[in-house]
Amino acid sequence: MTSSFVCGDAYRAEASELDAEIVEAIAACRSAGRMMPESEFNSLALRILAHQLAYNAPYARFCASLGVTPQNLPRRWDEIPPVPVSAFKDAILTTFPPQNAELHFETSGTTRTRCGTHLMENAQLYRASLLAGFDDAILDDRAKLRYFNVLPRFEEARQSSLAYMLDVVTKARGDGSDGWYVHGEQIAAESFVADLHLAIADCVPVCITGTAFGLLNLIDALDECKERFVLPSRSRIMETGGFKGRTREIQRSEFYRLLSERFGIHESAIVAEYGMTELASQTYDSKASRHSQERIKGSPPWMRSRVVDVNGRTAGAGVLGTLVHVDLANRSSVIAVATDDVGYHAGEGFVLRGRADDAELRGCSLDAEELWSRVR
Repeated sequence: MTSSFVCGDAYRAEASELDAEIVEAIAACRSAGRMMPESEFNSLALRILAHQLAYNAPYARFCASLGVTPQNLPRRWDEIPPVPVSAFKDAILTTFPPQNAELHFETSGTTRTRCGTHLMENAQLYRASLLAGFDDAILDDRAKLRYFNVLPRFEEARQSSLAYMLDVVTKARGDGSDGWYVHGEQIAAESFVADLHLAIADCVPVCITGTAFGLLNLIDALDECKERFVLPSRSRIMETGGFKGRTREIQRSEFYRLLSERFGIHESAIVAEYGMTELASQTYDSKASRHSQERIKGSPPWMRSRVVDVNGRTAGAGVLGTLVHVDLANRSSVIAVATDDVGYHAGEGFVLRGRADDAELRGCSLDAEELWSRVR
């Protein structure tokens, strides 16, 4: 199902103006190191909603069924109707003709389920969001790192938003000697070991990235060659994705202990990224929580996250519910997304507790599961 609205000069002017304003707001938050004021976020979110009601026909029909129309807009960002993630499987949710998409991403799927599709009109907007979020969460010390990506290159996985994100990060923030260690669904453990020894010999700090399941498979492969490392000072690890629903699962505390011992870094240097194909922005473990067992995710200033109960109402602190995200960088698709992820409010963010019991198997670690039989 595609949008039936015609996107002419008026649309292009409005979309360009909104995109420029969002990019400017992201840059301002980044340079000032501040949250976007509530009034500013609220105003921009409601303008984006009005834009999407005018140009995204499936989303407009969904909102109309809930009483939200261009003539009856909500007053606050947390009243914007969120679409369930499954909607990205059922409709093409864009404000623009799909053939004009600069980026085309698909969720991981199984033979039993359809993949969701997220089309983005403006790659510059997505780059601005992902780099600003990564810089603040992972590169707050402005370190120039060498990236060891336990993932396929973007050229080999063009529908993966994670592969694209790390391709952008590696090219923009790396030292030019990066490595990618998943090829043809196999982990290139020998190349990883050789390259990491070179970085250690040259005292170059590294950033090892990968899905949780992929990194666990890497540890298993390193067990076979009996390799342990002491990474250079200022090195770090970024993991993304969990184990729920996979053929193998361990507690995150045990997983981080294994990573810490294998690579000779403190567990506080291991940061979990939480992102979704359906969102243009990512959240990360807050800096203050990285020394504790309870990792709190902090949303970037241009995104707000809520924990809601079964009736869609915001849950109280410490009360389990499902997560809803309102992402300004989702200008050309749907600004508000209701997830299958479970968590609770804590401090200035939320604690992620996994996925709802009836949620479909999906996520970044799904592809890594296919590697399990190949690294033994």
